[in-house]
Amino acid sequence: MAVFVYEAKGADGKSVKGTVNAGDKNAAQAELKKRNLDVLVINEKKGGFKLSLFGPPGARAKTKDIAILTRQLSTMISAGIPLLEALEILHEQATDPGFRRVMDTIIERVRSGTDLSTALGEHPKIFTHIYCNMVKAGEAGGQLDVILQRLADYLESIEEIKREVKAAMTYPIISLALIGVITVGLVVGVVPKFKAIFDQLGLKELPLPTAFLMWLSGMMTSQWYILLGMMIAVIVAFIMWKRSRTGERQWHWFLLNMPIFGALFRKVAISRFTRTFSTLIQSGVPMLGTLEIVAGTAGNRIIEEAVYKAKDAVTRGEPLGEPLAATKVFPPMVTRMIAIGEKTGALEKLLAKVSEFYDAEVKASVKALTSLIEPLLIATMGLIVGGIVLAIFMPIVKIQQTLANR
Repeated sequence: MAVFVYEAKGADGKSVKGTVNAGDKNAAQAELKKRNLDVLVINEKKGGFKLSLFGPPGARAKTKDIAILTRQLSTMISAGIPLLEALEILHEQATDPGFRRVMDTIIERVRSGTDLSTALGEHPKIFTHIYCNMVKAGEAGGQLDVILQRLADYLESIEEIKREVKAAMTYPIISLALIGVITVGLVVGVVPKFKAIFDQLGLKELPLPTAFLMWLSGMMTSQWYILLGMMIAVIVAFIMWKRSRTGERQWHWFLLNMPIFGALFRKVAISRFTRTFSTLIQSGVPMLGTLEIVAGTAGNRIIEEAVYKAKDAVTRGEPLGEPLAATKVFPPMVTRMIAIGEKTGALEKLLAKVSEFYDAEVKASVKALTSLIEPLLIATMGLIVGGIVLAIFMPIVKIQQTLANR
């Protein structure tokens, strides 16, 4: 969201100067036209900053905070409190400076006659495309409180799935980090002492595993900067590759098909897809608009491409279930449920059922992974430490055999 400085003429012919927040120059001009202003000059303000909710400028708001805000707003509207007054109450109880600035802007825009969805859309870092479209549908259907309640439920369910995945990933990441620290400690602190012993014994030809371990120890102790440079180069190359369109697609394919965690990531993606789809359809967002939003917020390039292909087919008049099945990205149960939902007119209900099923699958997968990861990590630790010990003792065993044969 950029800030534009403008000079315009009002309906009375007087010159007006000010600023407007908009996604681009065209959007800014359109907004000023709604205010009955004839734009003379408009330019993007340089050195401006983005407003944020809960954090420094430009930061994203936490999903749980947005969910709380949404539920509070829904409760007040359903109790008969006017929208503007409800927003002012939320502004008064806010303690975060960034939140108060955002609410100031939103309240000012709503007071001037702008729709709430448009005012929220001026802060895309905080209120997502899904959020604004659902609010817009609620305004059009006169069910803003109901839509906000659904939005809060949706955001809370998404946050719960995120917590499940984080819980599954935190333990192995911490464990692998500890394994790395222990390995480095052995290679840097223990191996050099054995290298000095081997040099004193005059061992010139070491077994291959031992020779590699001694070389690695030497690099990590005396030429660590070379290894650090290589690691940084690999990380930078990986980031650049992942940011490219081809690399991003290949990485997302790997995430969906990787061993152990691939099934979990796929279930999370399908759960998010079906829940978002169901929530938008229930809220009255048109099918093509729903598919556009779902594709843009899929979070996975493979799923995004599949949804866009299905959207093109729907535009041509085809049913949704068939093109989704043709992509081979979604399980048959999902595509068949969608096809049945289209035929029976209960698409949103069946999508909600599928989402609930995959939510349960994610929880079950997290529990299964937790029980599986622990022995795998113990085995990994054993292999690394055992490999180091074996590589160190191979020359010692060889010396003993030589002395025994004399």
